[in-house]
Amino acid sequence: MVYVDLALLDLIEGLCRRFQILTGRTNVWLAFQLTNLSIVVYFIWAGVYFWTIPGLARVALALFCGGVLSLLTQTIFKVTIETYEAGAYRRVAKGLRNPRRIRDARLRIPFLTLCVLLFYPMLLAYKYLRVPMALLAYSLVVLTTVVLYLLACDPLPP
Repeated sequence: MVYVDLALLDLIEGLCRRFQILTGRTNVWLAFQLTNLSIVVYFIWAGVYFWTIPGLARVALALFCGGVLSLLTQTIFKVTIETYEAGAYRRVAKGLRNPRRIRDARLRIPFLTLCVLLFYPMLLAYKYLRVPMALLAYSLVVLTTVVLYLLACDPLPP
């Protein structure tokens, strides 16, 4: 699976560089946008689920989502995208590779495995068991996997 991870990472890095040439936006920008999308999907999921559960569980879910939103404002939303891109550009200008390429492999490989192994069960759960939340849950796994791969790529030098 390590070889599949490296091959997929090289492929995504090449696609990110083409995207950067076409749009002027880096893989860091794209990862940030997909992170925002996954946050929106998560809260839609929580909102839909909110209406199907009884009273006390609704309060617990509302408190949990409020805590998640509070943590997001203190972590992800605290630093601007320009700061992340400037750091990536400095690293690339020095000729250094992205440390996430190796460091996050232990996280990327399980998520990639989940994407592959959960595809068919999620499809069956959605189609035959009529569980619409299955697609939402699977989409969060896929979005997280894509973001992990995007963050491990190096942008083109400025």
